[in-house]
Amino acid sequence: MTFVLFLCSLMFIFPFYSMFMMATYKTENLYSSIPVYPSVYAVQNFKSVISGGFLHYYWNSFYIAALVGIGAVFLSALTGFALTMYDFKLKKLLTMIVLISMMIPMQCGLVAFVLEMRVLGWTNSHWGLIIPYMAYPFGVYWMSQYLKTALSPSLVESARIDGCRDFMIFIRIVLPNIKPAIITLLMMSFLLSWNNYLVPLILLNKTSVFTLPLGIKSLGSAFRVDHAARIMGLALGTIPIIILFSIGSKYFIRGLTAGAVKE
Repeated sequence: MTFVLFLCSLMFIFPFYSMFMMATYKTENLYSSIPVYPSVYAVQNFKSVISGGFLHYYWNSFYIAALVGIGAVFLSALTGFALTMYDFKLKKLLTMIVLISMMIPMQCGLVAFVLEMRVLGWTNSHWGLIIPYMAYPFGVYWMSQYLKTALSPSLVESARIDGCRDFMIFIRIVLPNIKPAIITLLMMSFLLSWNNYLVPLILLNKTSVFTLPLGIKSLGSAFRVDHAARIMGLALGTIPIIILFSIGSKYFIRGLTAGAVKE
């Protein structure tokens, strides 16, 4: 079993290793063979990436993904708390709306979404990539299911009897008790925003507001596509994701497995 897991790990790691090796080659040498060892063009590719405004695109994607992650976690936890701990009219209807929103692909409503962004004046603006993505239907469903097993209703009732208001119950009691779910959802929403390509491609036309995927696509010139520089940009773009998963992997696994066993 250990040997099988080792082979599976190699299968998943090799594409990343190959990407980092390809980032050190010249574009003309990429297709001769599968690179195993680093080449001498890493510095040149890095200079091409930096000269193409990569750091600016990097910053745009980072702060957008960070705001989306924080906002999605807070709103999802708050909504999940309300759906789990309170009984009110139209609760089932709202739950059904959340589930239906998860089932409808983003591409089906893309035209209406773009028209809405034009009405709001959010084309060529990062607001169209931040505010809508804070409303994360999967995050609401995730938090509501997690809270059913991680938070006791009696604990909430005890805090309410002691005079704690509902919002302070959420801040002081609910959030500290769902750290694995918070970190897991933060990583998922951050990754979703970081890798978002289709919506920025349609909304953004100015290079000054490009995100990282669009910035990587623009590397090169009108006469030559610099694939090696693009691969270098992709390699650099995976570093925050690797760091994020390395730091939060323990909580990520706990968050995914929570609720799998009902006691």
